[in-house]
Amino acid sequence: GRSGPGGGGRRGAAPDLTELLPQWLAAANRHGYQAPPALLPALLDAARARTDLRAEALALGGPRARWLAGLNPRWKYALRAGGPDGTVHGGGAAGDPAGRRVWEEGLFAERVALLTSLRRRDPAAARELLGTTWASERAEDRLMFLDSLREELSPGDEPFLERALSDRSRTVRSTAAELLSALPGSALAARMAGRARSCVALDRTGGGPRIAVEAPHECDKDMQRDGVVAQPPSGRGERSWWLGQVVEAAPLDTWSERFDGRSAAGIVALPVADGWQPELHAAWCRAAIRQRDAAWSRALLGPATAPPAAEGSSWRDPAKLLSALEPGERARWVAEFVSAHGLSEAFRLLGACEVPWSEPLGRAVVDALDIARDAGSYPWSFSGVMGLAERCLDPAEADRLEVLTAIPEEPEDGSGSPGAVAYWSEAFQRLVGTLRLRATMQAELAG
Repeated sequence: GRSGPGGGGRRGAAPDLTELLPQWLAAANRHGYQAPPALLPALLDAARARTDLRAEALALGGPRARWLAGLNPRWKYALRAGGPDGTVHGGGAAGDPAGRRVWEEGLFAERVALLTSLRRRDPAAARELLGTTWASERAEDRLMFLDSLREELSPGDEPFLERALSDRSRTVRSTAAELLSALPGSALAARMAGRARSCVALDRTGGGPRIAVEAPHECDKDMQRDGVVAQPPSGRGERSWWLGQVVEAAPLDTWSERFDGRSAAGIVALPVADGWQPELHAAWCRAAIRQRDAAWSRALLGPATAPPAAEGSSWRDPAKLLSALEPGERARWVAEFVSAHGLSEAFRLLGACEVPWSEPLGRAVVDALDIARDAGSYPWSFSGVMGLAERCLDPAEADRLEVLTAIPEEPEDGSGSPGAVAYWSEAFQRLVGTLRLRATMQAELAG
């Protein structure tokens, strides 16, 4: 529970140990440790207060922690969570009596945990279990159970999801349609591809090829059954709203054939007639994220050095598009973005990168922080990025960063924020100290 000292909103130069607890728990579990019995109450209390610690804390606590949780109502969350092997306390499988009892009589959280753990081990058995009570479940429960099918989603789920398209709840129907559209070979995906082709085509009549768009003129019952929401949000036109949903749900390989075999990058580069580009590209972005298509995500991201779009006008969500790229490429793109544009718009992008950050990404972040300090920027504006750096930089970088901990003289012209120089030095001292502490922590656990 120790935090670095500091006052007046300042975090001080000492590492904040509470921020390192998730990493410590994960590393301890990787090495097969188990918590000493005397520490179990503190461990259970910590995980009660922070949901991000629960899975790793319960794995470290082991069976004794679950037994102890049964004696104190404050720790009842531990009885509902899946264990480190994916089984559920009180019944590990749907076919055994304890598992059936949890499914038929347990609290909702216990039933979700059972379904989720079973889904990881036997997707078909989880689907069969869900089907036994599907018709009698409440709409909000059906929605949550359906959401659990995202993990291990496969063509085997298509018949169940097709039936859910006729559900009496609109949100359940929409979720079923979204899941089916993530299966490029599904019948729904084929239906959406047909609708999308009727709306988007290559126009060769002008000075060069361009994309022509004719948005749907109606949203019929078949479209609504396939998850297209008829009523647009306030401020959106009906036809553009319907177009976006249809294109978003169509398999992305539809477009190469539609546009004379062009690649994703070649299609994205084509001009779009009549101002439809933001709507069309936004739908392609959502499709690339849903289908986890690296080629389309790469094309829609564009070069990291390109100027970011003005706030409120961008149709891209770079952080989500990055999730479809492999970790190394993701880190390289973000490193180039930080080097070109600094850190003011990079926080969410950095959160999408694998930990520890690769050397080029770590260097780009530290260089950008150093540039911000030298420019007299407000250090408090970068506290979020600095906190990420403490947790995500490679601990081996500590020695190289030692030079940044020195306290330079305040600018003679009075430029910059008062006290900023000392704050920056303090922040870099905390960064270096945290990296060294992480290195020690990992070495201890590995030893």
